[in-house]
Formats: sequence, structure tokens, C-alpha cells
Amino acid sequence: MTARIGVITFPGSLDDRDAQRAVRLAGGEPVALWHGSHDLDGVDALVLPGGFSYGDYLRAGAIAALAPIMSEVKDAAAKGMPILGICNGFQMLVEAHLLPGGLIRNAHQQFIRRDQRLVVENADTAWTHGFEAGQEIVIPLKNADGGFTCSAETLKQIEGDGLVAFRYRGVNPNGSLDDIAGLTNERGNVVGLMPHPEHAVEPGFGPQTPSAMRSGTDGLTFFTSAVAAVIARV
Repeated sequence: MTARIGVITFPGSLDDRDAQRAVRLAGGEPVALWHGSHDLDGVDALVLPGGFSYGDYLRAGAIAALAPIMSEVKDAAAKGMPILGICNGFQMLVEAHLLPGGLIRNAHQQFIRRDQRLVVENADTAWTHGFEAGQEIVIPLKNADGGFTCSAETLKQIEGDGLVAFRYRGVNPNGSLDDIAGLTNERGNVVGLMPHPEHAVEPGFGPQTPSAMRSGTDGLTFFTSAVAAVIARV
């Protein structure tokens, strides 16, 4: 079978086409979905892409979390469908309470763009099982509201339950608590992260590596993992 992975476009989405391309390169079938619809078109997994949904008014991801299609996203998450939120999509997931905590303005109050080193903390999710726990990867990062925050009690629960999916290594670019770059839910089907794996899926267009310029493809593993997870569920 071919895994059909929906990519939802919101007003202000910038990286939806990139996410569709990543799905295609991973061997899946990308399906374009619209924020104002209540139809997931029978997809097997979902990606909430990066960008500036609804202009980031109120808070980044806050309005998008109330979009019509998010009712279906929440239902799908409860049923175990693999769902990935990238940057603005991660912001949507926390605003929709599908992941804990919140994301606020970077500590230095500036937009940042860099090839970011990450450590894979949880390799038991639908989107990360192609990695190994402790593995270092490099994924492009670009955000202004990427500082992860939560209460001390919530942070204790996140750490205790192993819900940190990724941590920043080398530098914490936005002031996130405990260097948290990404989270998973307890079931492991919902994952959100601030860096952009869809920008590291093809040689010549990814991060710099010691072997060759722009040759980094660590992001592709997110999407091949999801395709494999979908096939394994059938």
C-alpha cells in the first residue's frame, strides 16, 4: 500500500509544499488539505506545516488551533493517527492541547535561522522510530516564537514521562526550558518540533555537513518513519 499523508494549508502557511515534497521523497502520497474543511480525505497521517498561520495574531498558532479542520485533527489524534506539527504546526498542537506547554517569543527577541544540532531523546514515536535514542541530527531552524515554556509541575511531568522528543545541542537558540526542541504525546503518535525536517530531505538542498555542502538529509527520516508506521498499522 501507499501511505497517504495529508498536509494542511492554513492562511499564512509557507512550508506546506515543502512538506508535501518530503512526503513524496519518503515514498508516501501527499494529500493537500484545507484549514476550512472538515474532510481529512481518508489520509493515514497528517502534517501541520510551518509558516505564520492567520498572521500569528493573538499568539502563534492560536487562531489556527480553532480552525474547522482541527476538530478532525483532534479526533484523528485520539484514534492514534500519526500527526506531525512543524514550527507553526507545533505551536498549533500546543494551542490545541494535543501537546503540553506553550511557545513564546525567543529569549533574544529576534527571528533566528540556523542549521541546528538536535539530540533525539525519544525514538519510540511514529515519526522518530527510524532514529536511535541519543543520535545527533542537524535540522534547519527558523522561528521568532520558539521558546518552549510551561509550569514547573508540567515540566516535571514531561521529563518524567519521557515526552521530550528532541533537545537542542550546542546552543539553545530561543531560550527553551530544558533545551526542549520537540515533544511527543504519551501514545507517541503526535510529535511537534520547532526545527524544519522538510528542509533536510534531499542532497544539495539541506544543511551543511562535513562530507559535502548542503548534503544533510536527516529530516527525511521523519517522513520515512511515518510511512513505515502507517504500513505497520494495516
